[in-house]
Amino acid sequence: MVIVFSPIYIFAANLSVGMIRWKITQLGWFNGPSFTSTFTGKFRVPVCKTTVQLNNPLVLHRCCRAMSKTNGTSSASPLVVVKENIDLTDKEKQIFDRLLDVLRHFKLETKLRVAGGWVRDKLLGKECYDIDIALDDLLGREFCEKVNEYLTSTGEETHGIGVIQSNPDQSKHLETARMRLFDVWIDFVNLRSEDYAENSRIPTMQFGSAEQDAYRRDLTINSLFYNINTSSVEDFTGRGLSDLKSGKIVTPLPPKETFLDDPLRVLRAIRFSARFEFEMVEELKVAAADNDVKSAIADKISRERIGHEVDLMVSGNQPAKAMACISELGLFWVVFTPPKDCEQLISEEHDKVCVRYMDAAWRHMNEAGCNFSDEQRRLYLYASLFIPLRKTIYIDNKKKRVPVVNYIIRNSLKLKASDADDVMRLHNAVEKFLSLIPFVLCKEDERIGEIDWETDVIDVHSSLKLRILLGLLLREIKDFWRPALLISTLLHNNDSSIEVIEVELDKRRQVFREVEQEILKLGLEKVWEVKPLINGKEIMKILELGRGGPVVSEWQRKLLQWQLAYPSGTAEECVDWMTRQTQSKRART
Repeated sequence: MVIVFSPIYIFAANLSVGMIRWKITQLGWFNGPSFTSTFTGKFRVPVCKTTVQLNNPLVLHRCCRAMSKTNGTSSASPLVVVKENIDLTDKEKQIFDRLLDVLRHFKLETKLRVAGGWVRDKLLGKECYDIDIALDDLLGREFCEKVNEYLTSTGEETHGIGVIQSNPDQSKHLETARMRLFDVWIDFVNLRSEDYAENSRIPTMQFGSAEQDAYRRDLTINSLFYNINTSSVEDFTGRGLSDLKSGKIVTPLPPKETFLDDPLRVLRAIRFSARFEFEMVEELKVAAADNDVKSAIADKISRERIGHEVDLMVSGNQPAKAMACISELGLFWVVFTPPKDCEQLISEEHDKVCVRYMDAAWRHMNEAGCNFSDEQRRLYLYASLFIPLRKTIYIDNKKKRVPVVNYIIRNSLKLKASDADDVMRLHNAVEKFLSLIPFVLCKEDERIGEIDWETDVIDVHSSLKLRILLGLLLREIKDFWRPALLISTLLHNNDSSIEVIEVELDKRRQVFREVEQEILKLGLEKVWEVKPLINGKEIMKILELGRGGPVVSEWQRKLLQWQLAYPSGTAEECVDWMTRQTQSKRART
């Protein structure tokens, strides 16, 4: 992405021109043969005829924040490049032109505005595919019907319209219509104003002006509009653009009022603060930590919406910072609510330890250079966050012992049941890796002793047992073996306290590399894809059994272990070993 700074202003505080140039160059935040510029002034600096190819449009903000911390000037405002105008892609121009055609065809006076995140991201030079259209005099459903009428008049194919009903009890105040235009999903909703009846927290929704709607938004940086009719950016709160440039998280109205209106906005404020590394103003933090707001989050917002926001944080670019902010505001147990009756007491300080484990795991992953998929990274971070709770259980209504982490993921966050299962599998695999790592790291002749896995290992040379046990573990955890191993190396050592882990990350990263290399050397990287040499029917034939059962299952387990011990073995050799084993057993009997 190439940005040419000419009409753009860069805002800085307590930073010299030389420092800005040096930091950007040092961190490699641009690509190109040179970095040349003409600077004047110090605090509001017009930059003339400077072309820089940036790796990330927020680099100047991060650059100045890093330099401010280095120089001890924590009060310095961050530096954010905000474009003066929005440049539309060809697809966006196509969509907006079609919407304007609808207005002209029906001679409508409707003002079409793109609201919220799309405007913010485009001004920051980021692409965004989440387009929400705000209408000043029509419901979204009504406008979508007009679009289809227009398509019919031109002989084009109409599109289906989806309608998401309002649900004031869950702070979903507006009906939203959705349709697909040029292969892009577009949401349509009317501008709103709100009136509250006495003793009611549910507002009466009415058509409102763009200004009224802007003040009902969660944050000033999300209150900006792009007027499609005039191709211009509108800032009705008068501070959306300035807060974006100065990197501040601010609510348009008093924050407590804004949060009580829709308590999910607290989590959105945290998410955007972490994502953009923007600073939440003090008044907002005080309101977010208010007991009334905490109660509203717990009582007024569906757990699905809370889980969705948390999932966006965990999948984002600064998950540890987001979790730290949740903890600092006293919201950790409001969000990650444990069951009422836990077998082990969860102390209030557990939240801080959970956050520190995630932070250590986040650094561990990045510095180890692990190329995880999005899903591996996401579940790795959930598993890391809940390391301190991995052995904490409670007794459910059916008198079953259930891990507290399972409850939190399934009930407090309402994530997929498979997410809870996968985090449990990761935690279990971590414990097994912890029992194997000492043997991987020791000398060949000292290798394997007794492992308490409740699994009998076939009688082979001790040097082959490690391959069997590692193979069984990897077949169980499959593609998640690296995330599980990475977590286990965090905990590997006699002292796995978070204080020790934080200062020993380099040592633990070396352990990860050594164990990873051993697994690769043993050829186990995709061991779960290995097919059995002998199937169940063949086992039944060898044993002269009429039907399957526990005996067949037991031999399948043993033959899998033989295959792991002798990866070059053939089916004939496997049958021969099985025959010898059965004959030996009969002789003993």
